[in-house]
Amino acid sequence: MVSDSQHLKSASANSDFTAVQTKSGHTQRVLLIRHGRPNLPVSPRTCHTGFRDYIDAYESAGLDPRDAPPEELQDLVGELAVVFSSGKRRADESARILAPDAELVVDPLFVEAPLASPRIPLLRMRVTKWAVVSRVLWHTGFHPDIENYRRTKHRAARAADLLIEQCRDEDAVVLVAHGYFNFLIGRELRRRGFRSFGTHRARFWNVVEYQRTTRTA
Repeated sequence: MVSDSQHLKSASANSDFTAVQTKSGHTQRVLLIRHGRPNLPVSPRTCHTGFRDYIDAYESAGLDPRDAPPEELQDLVGELAVVFSSGKRRADESARILAPDAELVVDPLFVEAPLASPRIPLLRMRVTKWAVVSRVLWHTGFHPDIENYRRTKHRAARAADLLIEQCRDEDAVVLVAHGYFNFLIGRELRRRGFRSFGTHRARFWNVVEYQRTTRTA
């Protein structure tokens, strides 16, 4: 199994390689990073009403001050001039730790694909399992008072186009946002001809780099 640290080193190496290869074209680079660990327990056991409350607490939580990003990730993005984020505290604070001198561009377009707590009486399990059940049900049409899958896919396509447009002016574009929505953006980037380096995982500080070379005249 390839570690996250190895993926980060691979992404950095790929960045150095493309700098040589861009004599005949421009390489667009987009890095999708998941935020760090929120400042609340991430795996307590609870019932469906407790999971509903947990969703609210998670959405408002900031970053756990004890959770530092990997040094390789800081080296990869720390010198960039601009970093995008979703406006959620856990994402904004993660972005500021990774790139403290960068301009932080906040856009709610990048917020996480939503979850709702399904009413399943008598069942108690860890919130991570509740999240899996909720995500599966969301895909099958369970979306009470939240954005549905079709609209979220459309939002991910808009997010991908916005990041690609930013690539016209920047050597690399970084988004610090959320695990599942980053995955959806990545899928849209691949549909637009980008190659991926790394894998989307349910891990804090997870990073996946996307690259596409466009020919110059």
